Amino acid sequence: MEKYKDKTQDIDVRVHDLLSKMTLKEKVGQLNQKMLGWKAYKRNGDSIELTEEFKEAVKFGDGMGALYGLFRADPWSAVTFDTGIPLEKSAHVANMIQQYIIENTRLGIPVLISEECPHGHQALEGTMFCTNLGVGCTWNPNLYKEAMSQVAAEIRARGGNLALISLLDILHDPRWGRCEECFGEDPYHAAKMAVAAIKGLQGEALEELQGNDKVIAIMKHFCAQGAAMGGHNAAPASIGERELREIFLPGMKSGVEAGALGCMAAYNEIDGIPCHANKKLLTDILRDEWGFEGVVMADGTAIDRLLMLTEDYESAAALALTSGVDLSLWDTSFTTLEQAVKNGKVSEEYIDRAVSRVLKLKFILGLFDEPFTDEKLASQVVYSPKAEKVNLELSRESIVLLKNEDNILPIDKSLKKIAVIGPNANNLYNQLGDYTAPQRKDTGVTVLQGLKALASDETELIYVKGCDIRDMSKEGFQEAIDAAQSADIAIVVVGGSSTRDFGTVFDVNGAAIVGGDPSEMDCGEGVDVADLELGGVQVELLKELKKTGTPIVAVLIQGRPHAIPWIAENCEAVLCGWYPGKEGGRAIAEVLFGNYNPSGKLSVSIPRSSAQLPVYYNHKDLGHEISYVDMESAPLYHFGHGLSYTKFKYTNLKILNNLLSVKDIEKGDNIKVSVTVENIGGIAGQEVVQLYIKDQEATVTRRVKELKGFKKIFLNPGEKQDITFLLGKEELGIWNRNMEFRIEPGNIKIFVGSSSKDNIETILKIRE
Repeated sequence: MEKYKDKTQDIDVRVHDLLSKMTLKEKVGQLNQKMLGWKAYKRNGDSIELTEEFKEAVKFGDGMGALYGLFRADPWSAVTFDTGIPLEKSAHVANMIQQYIIENTRLGIPVLISEECPHGHQALEGTMFCTNLGVGCTWNPNLYKEAMSQVAAEIRARGGNLALISLLDILHDPRWGRCEECFGEDPYHAAKMAVAAIKGLQGEALEELQGNDKVIAIMKHFCAQGAAMGGHNAAPASIGERELREIFLPGMKSGVEAGALGCMAAYNEIDGIPCHANKKLLTDILRDEWGFEGVVMADGTAIDRLLMLTEDYESAAALALTSGVDLSLWDTSFTTLEQAVKNGKVSEEYIDRAVSRVLKLKFILGLFDEPFTDEKLASQVVYSPKAEKVNLELSRESIVLLKNEDNILPIDKSLKKIAVIGPNANNLYNQLGDYTAPQRKDTGVTVLQGLKALASDETELIYVKGCDIRDMSKEGFQEAIDAAQSADIAIVVVGGSSTRDFGTVFDVNGAAIVGGDPSEMDCGEGVDVADLELGGVQVELLKELKKTGTPIVAVLIQGRPHAIPWIAENCEAVLCGWYPGKEGGRAIAEVLFGNYNPSGKLSVSIPRSSAQLPVYYNHKDLGHEISYVDMESAPLYHFGHGLSYTKFKYTNLKILNNLLSVKDIEKGDNIKVSVTVENIGGIAGQEVVQLYIKDQEATVTRRVKELKGFKKIFLNPGEKQDITFLLGKEELGIWNRNMEFRIEPGNIKIFVGSSSKDNIETILKIRE
């Protein structure tokens, strides 16, 4: 038996043996992910067959490195329930793909099937969780790990094995359309969430990837895409190395330490160097400094964009390959690599390096030994009770109560009449975000449906849409005003939408192109805004409803933090639900009626206006107060803020070992910080205990506050709990003047509390 076919051999031995048998053409084939997966099959009624286009793609490289989006369904792919792969046939089609490649290529190398899953598998019937910005507001990595474990099981049960997931972007400019894919604005917080996703998707050990419920995570986007100038998608990030290392690299570094086996390079450039051509980023830091052993995938058609630096596709491919990109995504450039080698533009050594990395993933996944998937598994996994339970709980914990004047919430269930108004009150798709597959009719729960399910029989609910997201028509105003005037309270559900429709125009990479068209989409990939005010006439509708004198509860369904100064001042209560997923309407209704005590905390600051930007909490300390003449400089709602229906008290903050030296911490000792948290309210609730630091003596300027620890706890009324945080080199070190990560002596202020603003403090002294 040849070594590469012998599963008793070490993986590196198998990779080396197989590589030695491959032609240059076969090697280049393994580096290409040119084909769009939905073009690999054709459905005729109940029958599905492989297309000639797919067979030609296999023939081109005498094999195929990866096939993107076999199960993707959305307006860009034009895949629907009528044309797409039914759930129960998913594994069968994946097996057809593998069988054809194995039987019709010389070496029979199986293909990687890569799937999008930014907030659930983007496939027909895939479980749609809340988007990342909502996930960030849960501050609950363990719960998110459960959700990602479900996503992994769904993808693997269908026959997929690579999961493309946004884990690395930091939200620094809320004008950017892809805000919803970020966990928030803080690197420490985002890194903890990224690690949870990696462990949920990949498991705790490599061996788990050979089972039937784990996949390899492709972390995107590397790096600093959230710092794009002007909030424009894929625009340059004008940051230096210290900013890069302090804010934008911790997520990927933590992912590598957690065992991540894949990442995707970002579209943007950093200080003039496109990420796909950035050897320092993709090789020197990622691999040589951190020890990453996985695959770097290109973003869609991104390598072709390097033609701005090169004269032709071959040179663009060579530049990306030598910089550290291993696997293409839809581009033309990597299809020219065979010719690039023959023309002396790149050494075959770099081809071998990348091919080895791709093959290693296939061996780790066990595809050479068992390339086929159990065809009965998908239907059991997707509709499991676990999926619905985790989905609902994640939605509940993502909801942030921003304002609750005179404790108007929870709503009294004995009220006679409730008006439910607004463009997002009864629109399921507007709860789901971008990268969402078509949904079956009568699935999921809107806010209106959730309220109807929980309201008492004596309560009448009146629903009026009132207006649209972006449209300027006021035709529905009077009906909404009449409804509010006749009600005891008005729940007004406004916000934004990332809902693509089949009339949307798309860029070559699938990003939406939204301009002066009538689309309601105001967020999502390619949908950036200049003004953070709510779109259309939504605020005008609220102003008219205010005149009725009926108390207003504003519920925000949104993919970015909108500027809502009028709403914050004039509505009696404000609830932020982000894009809460298919169970979001149920979760929001539970919070409004008091069936669930809200526990979400903002993972991003909410600005007063676009003119304030940037407004993230962890800005540099200028040594004086920052101010404007015409507006407050502080955000409308600060990072970490979130109200509960109970109250928590913080006491007894102390440092248990305040005499550690620089040497002690450098060698691995931890500072121990403890605090007592008590529920002094009348009902049980969850609290997010947050720890921040402020370095008061450093060789480089520091930030006003930096999150360095958080724990989510549950307390019954009157219950106390002592919480201990550990601060080590990773939390206390800084990048010094020589760009070395070091512990420095001096005083560090420690803050612990319920948000970045509301806390108690003490001083940590680090000795020489």
